Amino acid sequence: MAFNRIPILDLSLARNADTKQSFLESLRSALLEVGFLYIKNTGFDDELIAQVIAQGKAFFDLPEEKKLEVQMKNAPSFLGYNKLGNEITARKTDWREQIDLSTPHPLPTASDPLYYNLLSPNQWPDPDYLPLFRPIYESYIHQMSTLSTTFTSLIAEALHLPSTAFSRFFDPDQQHKLKIVKYPDLSSLPVGQQSQQGVGPHKDSMLTSYLLQASHHRGLQAQNLSGDWIDCPPIPGTLVVAIGQGLEALTHGVCASTTHRVLSPPAGEGPRFSIPFFQGVSYDATFETVDIPQEIMARREEILRKRGLDRMDDVEFTFTKGKWGHLGEATLTNRVKSHPDVGERWYPEILARIREEQRKGGEVKEGRSDFVKETVHIEKGMDDEGSLPTTKEITV
Repeated sequence: MAFNRIPILDLSLARNADTKQSFLESLRSALLEVGFLYIKNTGFDDELIAQVIAQGKAFFDLPEEKKLEVQMKNAPSFLGYNKLGNEITARKTDWREQIDLSTPHPLPTASDPLYYNLLSPNQWPDPDYLPLFRPIYESYIHQMSTLSTTFTSLIAEALHLPSTAFSRFFDPDQQHKLKIVKYPDLSSLPVGQQSQQGVGPHKDSMLTSYLLQASHHRGLQAQNLSGDWIDCPPIPGTLVVAIGQGLEALTHGVCASTTHRVLSPPAGEGPRFSIPFFQGVSYDATFETVDIPQEIMARREEILRKRGLDRMDDVEFTFTKGKWGHLGEATLTNRVKSHPDVGERWYPEILARIREEQRKGGEVKEGRSDFVKETVHIEKGMDDEGSLPTTKEITV
């Protein structure tokens, strides 16, 4: 049976030797059965969280011209401010405005791969208007980087792997990213554009993401294997953790990335705010995998058998081995697809290729099934690395 609620895990249990094994078992179940979870008792200072939320909301109160000074299309990095309605998911407009930030990096050199453009300095709002914004967010990103690394080591242990099993996929100065997002309510959208799509159905890339729900509004939903949408309401003192497609690829599909979406707040309820943090993986990664113990593979196989092997899913798996040479290539292409205004200015050839693929029917067209049917086959042989592989064939 598909999940009908999102589990809540107490991270403090992982810090105590007497309760750590119980925590790992709960984490293992969440990874293999859901791919979406809350964590509480994260160790963050309440005052820092309050300042992160306050400064995030204050950014959207800036005069329009100050926000446009750090507009995303100013640079090829996909960092910066995105106006309302300027992003596309599942070929539909997302009704949100946002600013994207990351851990700091210098500008790439001319000899670097094109996808190194993603590693660049942030565009910070004018400190004369928001003097606390940069120091607050640099502190939060740094602390979130530490938390995500710790949590990834716990994921490894939950899969009966060494805590350092995923370390080789990180750069020494690994980039992690963060968004501050405002979802206007339906009454605030342009006339004739009262779509419920705050952000359309998608899966996060990379390894893990950590969402701080910064207002009381509902709207976040995760999709179970039956295709049903399960509410993920805000719970004070928690972060919502989503498993990314990178982790799914590295673990042979054992840790499945769960499709999720955000619905715009109803008219009159005011804007919804959220602050997701995305744990990065080296853009130079070449779609290697880790050796998953057979008992974990067998448990995942049993879960799939009990539910039936047909998985109803609104999003096709992105990081297909053999399609891309490096993770950075896939990531850059996905960013261009989501932000065509940046693509038009900085990556016209990639954007043209994407549009040609869409024209030829490479994506699900309107008028056909709303779902991508993902049939998961558990093969009985061993792959070259001695693990039981999980293969996926995408049918529409």
